[in-house]
Amino acid sequence: MTKLLVRIPGIAWLLTALGLLFAIVAPGFASVPNLFNIGVQSSMLLLLALPMTLIIMTEGLDLSMGAVLGLAGVVMAISLVRGNGLWTSFAAALGVGFVFGVVNGLLVVKLALPPFVATLGTLGIAQGLALVITEGESVVGIGSELPRLYADTFVGIPFSVAVAVLLYAAFHFLLYYTRFGNYVFAIGGNREALVLAGLPAGVYHVAIYALGGLMAGFAALLLTGRMNAGHPAAAMGMEFDAIAAVIAGGTERQRGNGWLPGTLLGVLTVGVLKNGLNVLALPSSLQVASIGVLLITALLIDSFRKRKN
Repeated sequence: MTKLLVRIPGIAWLLTALGLLFAIVAPGFASVPNLFNIGVQSSMLLLLALPMTLIIMTEGLDLSMGAVLGLAGVVMAISLVRGNGLWTSFAAALGVGFVFGVVNGLLVVKLALPPFVATLGTLGIAQGLALVITEGESVVGIGSELPRLYADTFVGIPFSVAVAVLLYAAFHFLLYYTRFGNYVFAIGGNREALVLAGLPAGVYHVAIYALGGLMAGFAALLLTGRMNAGHPAAAMGMEFDAIAAVIAGGTERQRGNGWLPGTLLGVLTVGVLKNGLNVLALPSSLQVASIGVLLITALLIDSFRKRKN
């Protein structure tokens, strides 16, 4: 029994502890509507954390995701305001994300720039472009089609949650049941083996970053629908929440060790923590510090667990 408890990841202990704590001290936290609200709030973060898991597994990092998401959301909103259809505007957002993802991949793989430096640069470019084309203002008047879709439900499940569930299932299948997933593990753990086997490791590595950009563009659908507008700074900082969720969930930047269920637990833990602090009406600045505390605590628990093993 003791060995079984030791194997439970630290993030699972934290999620359980935070859920129980907020259920006791925060009135209304454990209500069904609020639990659905946690799911809705966590869905967009999950869309960023899924590809971030793959990127970190390859000893990489993507600091530009939040800024690219903001730019994609602005482009989508402008397209809608100009009278283009929802799916045309969504395709434009996907295109923005894909281009930035490919650029990130080429900078890291082909030019051998450190991922931190490369994606910090594209973060600045994406944020700057979003501010220039909007003059720092929100893009409003996007019409009713997207907000109506965002507010829709499927078998009682909110649209954003349904999207997040489907995309998690797709990433789980991609990582654990396809050759591409095997290559993701190999790039982080034994890249030389791919090269010796005659496989284009660089192409797959760029594709991982491209997938990250594509998911940032996809998340623009949820962001714009939720805000009923596009804003250049709406998603700034979300990349740090995604990184924290992935690392707290057990993914390591060395040796290609990644655990997608742990990422899901990490995202839910971040969502529970932020929601609980909101219910308690604590200042937003405390939420930023709490994510750091959450990450350190999860790592300490996992370190203790590994020593026990």
